[in-house]
Amino acid sequence: MSASDPQLPGGGVGAGWRTVDVARAAGVSAQAVRLYAGYGVLGEVPRAANGYRAWTARHADLAVAYRALAAAYGGETARRVLRAVHAGELRSAFTAVDAAHAAWHAERQRLDRLERALAELADDDPGDAGAVAAAASEAAGTTMTVGEVADALGVRTSALRVWEGAGLLRPARDARTGHRRYSDADVRDARAVQLLRSTGAPLEAIRPVLDALRAHADVATLRAAVDRRRDVLDAVARARVAAIAQLHRVLPPTA
Repeated sequence: MSASDPQLPGGGVGAGWRTVDVARAAGVSAQAVRLYAGYGVLGEVPRAANGYRAWTARHADLAVAYRALAAAYGGETARRVLRAVHAGELRSAFTAVDAAHAAWHAERQRLDRLERALAELADDDPGDAGAVAAAASEAAGTTMTVGEVADALGVRTSALRVWEGAGLLRPARDARTGHRRYSDADVRDARAVQLLRSTGAPLEAIRPVLDALRAHADVATLRAAVDRRRDVLDAVARARVAAIAQLHRVLPPTA
């Protein structure tokens, strides 16, 4: 969408812009235009002899750009970008855009890692953790010690205790000795934590995954949630492409 040079009611093309004209061209309310001006994203707005703001087609284009940038990047980033443009600090504007893209790309990578981990979790049932628990049941009853779980998974016992301290594992205590005893379900949880940690997932991000697995025992549901999040990222990426096109319209020409 371009707001440049519509036919205005006050006289020729692009002459006599009023606040309402800028608002109409940008698809926002007159109050929004005033708000944008207060944010400093429309640049300088000179006053006419009668004291009214002397708007131009460029202000309308800037309003369109701000609206698109705010929708795609959030208001804070949109304001930072356009203020930098008006200050002649294009590198700062580009840096803000790049930072937003980098964060979004990092989330895509996290989703990729999570999907791989969920695929492994799906394969683990009845895979590695199931086999470990079955072997333990045959050799030592129906539960395992922390050392046995650590050996089976190839992790340190200290890691299991850290995961327990974070609330991710909940092994029962032997009533007689007070030692931790890991059930088949506890071993599966430990294996899930191990896989998710291997993807770089922080401990606080693993809890909801485990809670969902415990509640639904359905990796497919979680994989569907990953796909839905990817759809959101794709929609935002499309909005950002459109916003960058609007930003390009209001950038000063290159030397």
